[in-house]
Amino acid sequence: MKQKTIPKNKPQKPPKGVSALSAPPQLPTPPDWPQFKPPLPVVDLVPKLHPLTPRIATIPFFFPKSLCRDYVTFLKTLPLQTTPGKPKRGEAVRVNDRFQIDDPAFATRLWETTGLKGALLDNEDVKGLWGGEPAGLSPNIRVYRYSKGQYFDCHYDDSNNLVLPTTPPLPVRTTWTLLLYLTSSTEGCVGGETVFYPHDRPLPSEEIAVSLETGTLLLHKHGDDCLLHEGREVKAGEKWVLRTDLCIKR
Repeated sequence: MKQKTIPKNKPQKPPKGVSALSAPPQLPTPPDWPQFKPPLPVVDLVPKLHPLTPRIATIPFFFPKSLCRDYVTFLKTLPLQTTPGKPKRGEAVRVNDRFQIDDPAFATRLWETTGLKGALLDNEDVKGLWGGEPAGLSPNIRVYRYSKGQYFDCHYDDSNNLVLPTTPPLPVRTTWTLLLYLTSSTEGCVGGETVFYPHDRPLPSEEIAVSLETGTLLLHKHGDDCLLHEGREVKAGEKWVLRTDLCIKR
């Protein structure tokens, strides 16, 4: 078949509708997160397994209340977006306001400068729970605000494969969800509990309800071993949550 030749030194035209000066789209700039003041951790971080299942753990006092207040004040300045009222097929109904950003630097701060890394790797009681060797936190940082009447219906959290932008790049898989509660009843938030159903059916007689505690980090296993769970409706005030995921080496 005869090939079309292009005369030497004659530049090719860009595709129709594309500027010759166009550049790759710019990624959103991560926000200037507040510093961790006072320096963290303020207490020894000790993961506490739920007495009914090893797939749920909490770390109290991960953030002191003063830092939680600083973060809520800051997060209110971010361009939060309300989730669509009608979910896609197969998705749970979620009504909240959220902000999402890819921020490897902040994920590293949360992992290395809060005491979290040592709490998960050095504690003999829990180090075997994470599904492999923890390597850090997902750079996919999410901020959730639930106001009065907002909630997250029953759902499961997926596991994801990604590559951490280290040197050299590190292939990892997420295994646990991390939710940092920044508000609770102390700040006027009523409701909003995270409720788990260990037998994959939403029966009140079987529920495991984790109440909000300001500064507490909730960890729960996700992927194939994820428990069915929901974020209950907020009855008053605001529920603020910072989310990332634990990554293990692939």
